[in-house]
Amino acid sequence: MLEGILIAVGTGFGLGTLPLAPGTFGSLLGLPLAWWLLRYPLAIQATLAALLVAVAIPLCHYAALAVGGGDPSQIVADEFLLFPLAVLGLQAARNPWVMASAFLLFRLFDILKPPPIHWVESWHGGLGIVADDALAALCTWVVMAGLLQLRRWQLKRIGQ
Repeated sequence: MLEGILIAVGTGFGLGTLPLAPGTFGSLLGLPLAWWLLRYPLAIQATLAALLVAVAIPLCHYAALAVGGGDPSQIVADEFLLFPLAVLGLQAARNPWVMASAFLLFRLFDILKPPPIHWVESWHGGLGIVADDALAALCTWVVMAGLLQLRRWQLKRIGQ
């Protein structure tokens, strides 16, 4: 029974088993999770995000073992549990266009795995499964925070 629950959550309730873009479909579960977290003050967001990371590591580890080991593509809990880190504290992400942009960037970083993301992909177990998504989320956060700051400066400059 426990193995069934681990596989169900690990595969994003089956989204990770889709034949095309399982990581992207699985990541969609992170959108409402991120939206929900953004309604709280930053300290609570950070605490809950840390809890999600702490849950993701053993969950992904044991779910991956249950389906054959390694970092199987059908395990997508790392994507949806870590996506909220990509918008942590960015209240502008409560705008659907900003959230969608963060989602697309997160997927881009996770798929392309530029340095330093690909450096941690070879780590073993749940930590390795989760670490690349954590770095993809961090890279997304940096880009989004920078773009949002540029937008604020631009609006300030034109007097809005």
